[in-house]
Amino acid sequence: MTVVYVVTLALLACGAAATLYRVARGPSMLDRAVAFDVLTALSMCGVGAFAVIRDDYSDLPILLVLSLLGFVGSVSLARFFPGRSR
Repeated sequence: MTVVYVVTLALLACGAAATLYRVARGPSMLDRAVAFDVLTALSMCGVGAFAVIRDDYSDLPILLVLSLLGFVGSVSLARFFPGRSR
């Protein structure tokens, strides 16, 4: 079972590296904002996988806080982003 954990964490790390590349290289502010939202989701997956690996679920409130921060950040960005209005 440890091979599955290592592969999972390696894939999450590769996704985080690609997301950080998009944050640094994104051509627009909206691309960077979406990358930060994806990075929040990847960190939530990492915390969940780490909780499963340790078989200790006391870190689950961190998932709640991260999900609320991701939601509030996305909504506030969508509210104040100067885009097209129809």
